[in-house]
Amino acid sequence: MTNILHLRNVLKKIKDKHENTIFYTNDPVQQSQYVNMFKAEGIDAVVLKDVNRPAFHFTAWAEKWNVKFVRIDADLNDSFTEEISEDELKDATEKLTETFKKALNRDQLDVKVQKIKDEKVSSMITVSEGSRRMQDMMKMYGMSGMDPAMFGGSGETLVLNANNALVKYILANPEGENTDIMCKQLYDLAVISHTPLNPESMTAFIERSNKILEILSEK
Repeated sequence: MTNILHLRNVLKKIKDKHENTIFYTNDPVQQSQYVNMFKAEGIDAVVLKDVNRPAFHFTAWAEKWNVKFVRIDADLNDSFTEEISEDELKDATEKLTETFKKALNRDQLDVKVQKIKDEKVSSMITVSEGSRRMQDMMKMYGMSGMDPAMFGGSGETLVLNANNALVKYILANPEGENTDIMCKQLYDLAVISHTPLNPESMTAFIERSNKILEILSEK
């Protein structure tokens, strides 16, 4: 990771990997799962520690250099995923979307299935750079209660790793005894790696974690 003051050096370093695209994180601790994925693929990113304003303020500056800023929790590119057949992808997406929507009681949940190389990663949240910047702008101007979709923002996407054992279990056991609790836990784990849980969600997460430990202790 590097500081924004060294962006010119970063541009030279990344020229052969992802020319004119700078990946960044504004919180390497909170976003450590994404940071580790980038490191594993040898992709560099900048840390915007000295920035107190949302990243969309850098757009005009970046365009001078013909540079695009993309936060590391935006859509996953091909560097992190493996190929998956269209039939397998369609089947897994339909089944997992239905299962997670039911478990979370969220009809509008956007679910995406990918084969992420790191099998230890079960789930993560991604938000397109454009949508996230719109959300940042709305928060800055006191519009945080409004729906980003009103301005073309698609909001968050729950990405499920088809290579992960837990996701495979849910896919094979949509009506399993513990499927609901697993779906809720995977969703909250994805959110935690992206942004802090609100108090209500954190309380539910802790209670659910204790319940999962009780289930494991009974086996």
